[in-house]
Amino acid sequence: MSHVEIKQIISSLPESPGIYKYFDKSGTLIYIGKAKNLKKRVSSYFSKNHYENRKTAVMVSKIEDIHFTLVETEIDALLLENSLIKKFQPKFNINLKDDKTYPFICIKKERFPRIFPTRNPIKDGSEYFGPYASVGMMHTILDLIKALYPLRNCNFGLSEANIRAYKFKTCLEFDIGNCKGPCVALQEEEDYLNNIKLIRNILKGNLSEVLNHLKTGMNEAAQEMKFEEAAFFKKKISMLTNYQSKSTIVTSIPYDVDVFSIVSDDKFAFVNFLKVSNGMIIQTQTFEIKKKIDESDAELLNFAIAETRETYHSTSREIIVPIEPDWQDEKIEITIPKAGDKKKLLDLSLKNAMYYKKEKLSQYEKLNPEFKVDRILTQMKADLRLTELPQHIECFDNSNLQGTNPVSACVVFKDAKPSKKDYRIFNVKTVVGPNDFATMEEVVFRRYKRLKEENEPLPQLIIIDGGKGQLSSAVESLKKLDLYGKIPVIGIAKRLEELFYPEDEFPLYIDKKSETLRIIQQLRDEAHRFGITHHRKKRSRNTFLTVLEEIDGIGENTAQLLLKEFKSVEKIKKVSFEDLQRLVGKSKAEKLVKYFENTIVDK
Repeated sequence: MSHVEIKQIISSLPESPGIYKYFDKSGTLIYIGKAKNLKKRVSSYFSKNHYENRKTAVMVSKIEDIHFTLVETEIDALLLENSLIKKFQPKFNINLKDDKTYPFICIKKERFPRIFPTRNPIKDGSEYFGPYASVGMMHTILDLIKALYPLRNCNFGLSEANIRAYKFKTCLEFDIGNCKGPCVALQEEEDYLNNIKLIRNILKGNLSEVLNHLKTGMNEAAQEMKFEEAAFFKKKISMLTNYQSKSTIVTSIPYDVDVFSIVSDDKFAFVNFLKVSNGMIIQTQTFEIKKKIDESDAELLNFAIAETRETYHSTSREIIVPIEPDWQDEKIEITIPKAGDKKKLLDLSLKNAMYYKKEKLSQYEKLNPEFKVDRILTQMKADLRLTELPQHIECFDNSNLQGTNPVSACVVFKDAKPSKKDYRIFNVKTVVGPNDFATMEEVVFRRYKRLKEENEPLPQLIIIDGGKGQLSSAVESLKKLDLYGKIPVIGIAKRLEELFYPEDEFPLYIDKKSETLRIIQQLRDEAHRFGITHHRKKRSRNTFLTVLEEIDGIGENTAQLLLKEFKSVEKIKKVSFEDLQRLVGKSKAEKLVKYFENTIVDK
């Protein structure tokens, strides 16, 4: 890969957390790194003339390709880097061979359940949450739980018979407020289990119910004038609000899972694959499929799953996907998750597929600009519900200042770009006073009457900058010309995202970030700019004519002749009597000289 190609890859990198992988010319993975900002970190390798050690210089000289995977946080990048280095052991990475397992939080299956950390989940009916990215993170959560809901930490068998027989007595944890004494019947089992339910919600990330419970307690305490108790609830609410959930990279899934996501357009599909083993992502890959005969996403996903599982020799018995693929296998479970860890993995996969699509399309469009035009026009056709690609679009905008010098601008876009040679300005002829509706009706009629008479190509879309009133006026003109229904016409409201169709009561809303809306906005802005520019020129010219026509004996024709020859009133003032006489005659030249001698004229 050339230096230029490497630069292109780096320029497309996002400024987001993630891991990057370097490959040599044989396609061998030689280095895996993590970054808080992928673009900044990767570019730093290629912006230096000298390196601190020779090993880095050698590695950079061997880089022929760069792949990357996006994650949510910097700690996720650290975890993914760690798991991938362990699996692939690239040549230029430190070798990681430890057998470390990540910690879980256990809710023990027993009467008055205990909650404690463990690295060894066992199948005894207990609930396990995690694994967590670090021991520190896990203990932060345990400390939060302990502060919110005091629980026992002894291992006594708190059966109903044992408690009734007074086999236990309170300990130091009870004395310091860390336990409510269920061992001596000072806390009912129902109250204890209600706390466990709220803790379970915290561990699952479902904080709304817990927050509502605490807020209710705070409000009740405040109403009863128990301000210390209310402050205690407020402190708990603050702790819970600041709680941060566990990593996406490390999941609670204890078995092997394959995760697939897909995004597509009319020509390409982009599939991301994540392989999860023992709660860790150990493989990431995004690839492109070129469509042949307009295959569905389900068909493409079916092909991608089969190919990927064969390539990576996957034996996972569960596959996580966004849609149902076109096949079934009794030995493999297909999951389309709606929430939880599996949904988080699917979302992470989709995020990488979408970014890969964006990157690839950007590369294609740089090499082949026609590809971008076709993509944008296809998107506009779909968004605006058109029957053909809008290769030729015209947009109209009226311009007047307090009812003076009305003009209307028509701008033309061809293949989603301005065609300035086709722009037109219409000086309003039949309308008296400020009447935008009548003005729009006149200029639309004049424009398309002339195109029909001259057999010029008609647009595939007409855009009217205005609300329903101006749109209706344009429609009237199209009906007179027998063009209504043959050319789609839409109106733009003041709020750009609202588009109106004739005879449609409700507006069409388009995503504010879409390229369709961007092109429409560009058309409207260009029509406004073009109209305002010509309106100002006309208004300025008329102002000068008015100044000259104030001179006794100088009419409009003479004023226009003078301005055409000398360009401005200020220059006319400085012209010699002989030059004026030669242009307009002796009598008018004398009147001009006399007027300028007695009047101060602004530029």
